[in-house]
Amino acid sequence: MNTVTEPKITPDQVVDLLVYAPLGFALEARRLLPTFVDRGRQQVQMARVIGQFAVGQGQAEAARRLEGVQTQAQRQARAILRDLGLGGDAITLTTTDEVAPAAASTVESRSSAAPQASAASDELAIADYDNLAASHVIPRLEGLSSSELEAVRSYESSHRGRKTILGRIAQIQGD
Repeated sequence: MNTVTEPKITPDQVVDLLVYAPLGFALEARRLLPTFVDRGRQQVQMARVIGQFAVGQGQAEAARRLEGVQTQAQRQARAILRDLGLGGDAITLTTTDEVAPAAASTVESRSSAAPQASAASDELAIADYDNLAASHVIPRLEGLSSSELEAVRSYESSHRGRKTILGRIAQIQGD
């Protein structure tokens, strides 16, 4: 039977560790201290370079993602302007503050003037329908005629089947 035993620590090893090692370190500290300081500086400098690189990469990734979000928001804003008859394709959007007053002033006058819808997404009364989130579609349902609502319901049922949109259409049609 082979048993593994841990090596015993001898009294000489204890004396070496507790007496001679600290004494040797104290005598060599003057010579070793500048080396320790240099190594510490190098480690901090390397950590700083790595941190700057990570921050730069994070900023670049955030800018790339934000650009995609802004592009999507601009497409949605143009679609809203087209729905309102404000010529969304010809308008360059810079901020939502510039769009909101113009859009708000024509909502009431344009709400029932949406074009006749069919089953194709491009022909629905809500422009850019396939690119809109349900939260953007639901507020637009109120101003639609019953045939336009039915076209949106039919299209939504056969494509994405979002229950929030279908439920809201059912509420409006039931009123």
